[in-house]
Amino acid sequence: MNLPIASAAAQVVRGACPHDCPDTCALKITVEHGRVTRVQGDPDHPPTHGALCTKVSRYPERTYHDERVLRPLKRIGPKGSGQFAPVGWDEALTDIAARLQAIAARDPQAIVPYSYAGTMGMLQGESIAARFFHTLGASLLDRTICASAGGDALAATYGGKLGMHLEHFVDSKLILIWGSNSITSNLHFWTFAQQAKRNGAKLICIDPRRTETADKCHQHIALLPGTDGALALGLMHELIVNGWLDEDYIARHVDGFDLLREKALAWPPERTAQVCGIEAEVVRTLAREYATTRPAAIRLNYGMQRVRGGGNAVRLIAMLPCLIGAWKQRGGGLLLSASGWLKAHKNSAALERPDLLGDRRPRTINMSTIGDDLQRESSPEFGPRIEALIVYNSNPVAVAPQSPKVVEGFKREDLFTVVLEHFLTDTADHADYVLPATTQLEHLDVHGSYGHTYVLLNQPAVAPLGEAKPNTQIFRELAAHMGLAEPCLRDSDEQLAEQALIGVDMAALREQGWFKLPVPELPFADGGFPTPNGKVIVNAPGHGVPDFVPNYEAALSSPELAERYPLAMISPPARHFLNSSFVNVKSLRAVEGEPLVEMHPADAASRGIADGALVRVFNDRGSYRCKAALNDRARPGVVNGLGVWWRKLGRDGTNVNELTSQRLTDIGRAPTFYDCLVEVEAA
Repeated sequence: MNLPIASAAAQVVRGACPHDCPDTCALKITVEHGRVTRVQGDPDHPPTHGALCTKVSRYPERTYHDERVLRPLKRIGPKGSGQFAPVGWDEALTDIAARLQAIAARDPQAIVPYSYAGTMGMLQGESIAARFFHTLGASLLDRTICASAGGDALAATYGGKLGMHLEHFVDSKLILIWGSNSITSNLHFWTFAQQAKRNGAKLICIDPRRTETADKCHQHIALLPGTDGALALGLMHELIVNGWLDEDYIARHVDGFDLLREKALAWPPERTAQVCGIEAEVVRTLAREYATTRPAAIRLNYGMQRVRGGGNAVRLIAMLPCLIGAWKQRGGGLLLSASGWLKAHKNSAALERPDLLGDRRPRTINMSTIGDDLQRESSPEFGPRIEALIVYNSNPVAVAPQSPKVVEGFKREDLFTVVLEHFLTDTADHADYVLPATTQLEHLDVHGSYGHTYVLLNQPAVAPLGEAKPNTQIFRELAAHMGLAEPCLRDSDEQLAEQALIGVDMAALREQGWFKLPVPELPFADGGFPTPNGKVIVNAPGHGVPDFVPNYEAALSSPELAERYPLAMISPPARHFLNSSFVNVKSLRAVEGEPLVEMHPADAASRGIADGALVRVFNDRGSYRCKAALNDRARPGVVNGLGVWWRKLGRDGTNVNELTSQRLTDIGRAPTFYDCLVEVEAA
């Protein structure tokens, strides 16, 4: 595939947004005299329809940022100090290769990759990188930090991560926006929801926080964090006792409903309301509207699954459209993730080459428990002590839970750390080597989406700045320096792009920049779920019948802890950041101002805290100082610690993850960021 870099004046190059967002926008990138001057949404791509979020519309500011790392750097100061000296690529790769070879000779499992969705691309994510680590026999990484609870739960219910067409929300008459601040994190869904609203649809936001999205909906249901499964059961109770079920759809397409019926009948509105912290009448009215409005849709997002019972809650909510037959109509159903539609077309085995492991079965490290795992000694149960960490597409020192332990692990003098990055993030500050990576404007990539049903191609718009190289090229060159002879480690990005997809017209993809997957118009109107018997599964193997699972930390389940720390804390992303990406883009940080914790005025008054006051948020795991914002975005008993700020840009060099725990969810081995009790006091 020959994809020339734009060099002529006023040339437009087709691209794709690489970030961890369901929208995966198609981009039109204007290049003038070898420099990107504008990034716009493609008006012809149906999900993007010409619009971009504030963050990505300023992407050139990120690429041309004056703090961009453009040469390899070697640490010359203490870990965490951010003190580096520039070195040549050959010097850096020769030293890194020698260090890794020595470790691999003892036990390659002591080498651990750490990556996530800094780019969602198939090439710059897990292609040559995966081949490199498989060839070595390094530890595997369980990539759980964002979505595995909900994703695994959805797959256990529907047989895959599948849902509605994004564009069909425009035809809905009722939309439940559940656990999603769509204006911030799913802008293009929001435009379809707004059109549905103009057509007469009712929008209901279910979220502990009164988000910007809740402001624009007809109703906001501010339930307590971690009680979404209880609300789903309460809605089922009302569907059953009022005869609002689609008995025919259930009989033909739901396997094991009688077991679920028994669970739901134990959740009358009064019990549901008490657990969720809402009024019983809210439960009754919501159930009636959901059952009697056609078509009804649920836009479920990942915020609600970051608690102990997050997986069970997703399974319960995913049952709701099946109980009323919502899938039978355009504009009815549920969307959490659409990434499963790509499964038949993404050639993961060819890209990642797990066959390179041969008979070896390396251990798996959960990225969400990296704080503890970095401090474990060698043992028969754990395996070898982690001696080397290669970080790419992630910033674990800022984003991983219980960051005091993460920082302590990264500061180990006997830990060899290499970070591929654009900037000196909190994680890069702890590296032995920082290797300059390209941004999306400088490399080739192929993208699917978890929010719509299109594949996109990102073409390089400009040559890499400075000495930056694509992730793929860095791993190719590192493999060569280590003497790894496996031929597939030399595949070019163009070859990788050709290997990435099955059944996709690559010529059309190159020409148009995007390609619509062949997904049925109404995929589950007559069942046909990709489960063994084609039905929705209630009693899932290994998981049983879904039920409400209370939080680890809540007044209901841990009253003694709640006596000391009576406030539940969630930590949703600040509006102009995406996890820890864009935090150092000055124009976006200027809009956010500084780290904040939102408090309800009643909670603040009882603690003598004024709006704008400096406060200390704390629990047994740590403490965090920031400003308090008193407003109705926080419901009584809940505080919102907006994240994820880089630690070094926060007060005292900390962020909200000082307080979160490394406990995992019921399904999917995922973190429980929003399952967190704290106290707040004036600082």
